[in-house]
Amino acid sequence: MLSHIDKKNQPTMVDVGGKKETQRTAHAMAVVYLPEPVQAIIKDGDITTPKGPVFQTAIIAGTLAAKKTHELIPFCHPIGLDGCKINIELDDDGRAVIDCRTNVVHKTGIEMEALTGASVAALTIYDMCKALSHDIVIGEVRLISKTGGKSDYASPA
Repeated sequence: MLSHIDKKNQPTMVDVGGKKETQRTAHAMAVVYLPEPVQAIIKDGDITTPKGPVFQTAIIAGTLAAKKTHELIPFCHPIGLDGCKINIELDDDGRAVIDCRTNVVHKTGIEMEALTGASVAALTIYDMCKALSHDIVIGEVRLISKTGGKSDYASPA
């Protein structure tokens, strides 16, 4: 049964009023495929453009987005994050791998915040590098794990 549909098949926000607060964590990732013109200007693990340092800016944008997830996703509850840590590393194939980890003590989960943070960080990389190439591809965005609430989750490999 879908949690955001009521008995009359209408969209609704889940009422978490009676739930117990627990420690909640979430880990999400996104992958950005960088074409050769973008890879060519990577220096010291970041890309410097006239708009500024790309990965550093993407980390800030992703963090801001995670904090505002409830303003973007209609049925997400406002959650004051206790922590949001975004890391961006280049893998051996020249892809930017975005890792977003969030945590909070709350009555509802935090995986949407982690997914939003990773997604907006990826979009920021695209935005800041699109003048170099429109062949940038935002690939996989997925939840790696979550803890707290009714059940924990860990992605298979």
